[in-house]
Amino acid sequence: MMKPTRGQKSKNSPVGSQCVLVLQGPNLNMLGSREPEIYGHTTLADIHRAMENRAKALGVRLESYQSNHEGELVDRIQSALAEDVTFIIINPGAYSHTSIAIPDALKAVRIPYIEVHLSNIHARESFRHHSHFSAGAMGVVCGLGAQGYLLALEAILDRLRPARP
Repeated sequence: MMKPTRGQKSKNSPVGSQCVLVLQGPNLNMLGSREPEIYGHTTLADIHRAMENRAKALGVRLESYQSNHEGELVDRIQSALAEDVTFIIINPGAYSHTSIAIPDALKAVRIPYIEVHLSNIHARESFRHHSHFSAGAMGVVCGLGAQGYLLALEAILDRLRPARP
């Protein structure tokens, strides 16, 4: 199984296409084995593969990046600006409730983003009910498991399609 690694670019991507960056926060590298009763059995590689297949079919480049370290996520967001990333899909994990630096980086680069959570953060412990990311996001998907990533991608793909007369 292919496991997305930090900074790994999708292979066979169309050159010069639109780029969607998928950012994964702490512990998401453990999907499939970590608390499957909450997060399911789908792995991060499974999610990436499904998203990449959908994006590739429409000529959109998809890049994935996972880190357990806040500063690395900030650095990746900042570098996205120079790479002409069009949209970001982010699951900040636990940083949703604690990080100010990552939302500040997103605000600084002005790349539109969708926040995704596998579980419904509003139905869990009270400290998870607030996300520092939601106010700046163009949308938030939570509680739909791995399907949430595909829904976020579809919303972005709809925006990338040329307008019909």
